[in-house]
Amino acid sequence: MDIPNSLRRSAHALTHDWGRRTVIGIPYLFLFVLFTVPFLVVLKLSVSETDGIRFLDLLSYADGVVHLKIKLSNYLFLGSDPLYVETYWSSIKFAGINTLICLAIGYPFAYFMARSPANRRPALLMLVSLPFWTSYLLRVYAWKGLLDDQGVFNNVLIWLHLIHQPIRMMHTAFSMTIGMVYAYLPFMILPLYANLVKMDLRLLEAAQDLGATPWQTFWLVTVPLSKNGIIAGAMLVFIPSMGEYVIPELLGGPSTLMIGRVLWDEFFSNNDWAMASAVAVSMVMLILVPLAIFYRYRADTGGVRGV
Repeated sequence: MDIPNSLRRSAHALTHDWGRRTVIGIPYLFLFVLFTVPFLVVLKLSVSETDGIRFLDLLSYADGVVHLKIKLSNYLFLGSDPLYVETYWSSIKFAGINTLICLAIGYPFAYFMARSPANRRPALLMLVSLPFWTSYLLRVYAWKGLLDDQGVFNNVLIWLHLIHQPIRMMHTAFSMTIGMVYAYLPFMILPLYANLVKMDLRLLEAAQDLGATPWQTFWLVTVPLSKNGIIAGAMLVFIPSMGEYVIPELLGGPSTLMIGRVLWDEFFSNNDWAMASAVAVSMVMLILVPLAIFYRYRADTGGVRGV
């Protein structure tokens, strides 16, 4: 018995639609279970009243009336307390500095990789990815041995008679910036390389044929065409830098207080889970701003090509 073509097309469309929905739905389910649900729990804790160590329900029912109690004092305290304001500003400042330094170092390196012979690019990519093969904590902790007063750098400088006393590098803004740049530099290089390696080199040749100098060609052709890679790399560096905890804890000092360390202190030192939850929610909101700008830019430009 022959199956009508219309029925076959309907069955094929149904199968294709089911497969597409499954492929799209699994990542959304993953995000919902592992991000949205925990975030909603933390949000609830941040606006809930407490009765000793127990969090009270937001909704209550009595005498036919539903009561909704939302406690906003934690958020008001965050906006009025100088410590939290300075900490948020410090986190944004160090994340921005880290992003700019990673861009200044990573762009030339990515450009060199993209313009290298094709047979050398896998080796260069492996060198960039090599730090990921080692524990993140060990890589950051190794900088303590390099930057300490009796560390490698100070000993070498004293041996070369360039200094007579050790230079204090540990537990300063310098040591924390060095650690953050080292940790996040690959996240800047890889998107830039993916963008630059797919660039049409005929555009550069056309610019040179029209009389543009190599410097003009770079600024007027290469940089604008790699703008998507720059934005993607900047977001990949800036967003995790905002909530960094390990590097400020191991390499930073009192003057480098960041929101990740404050969050840890509120949760595990002060045991103030409501305030800690408010700090966490505020940090997520701060991170969502650059993410919204990034995706708005992607929508305006038709997506980030080559990343």
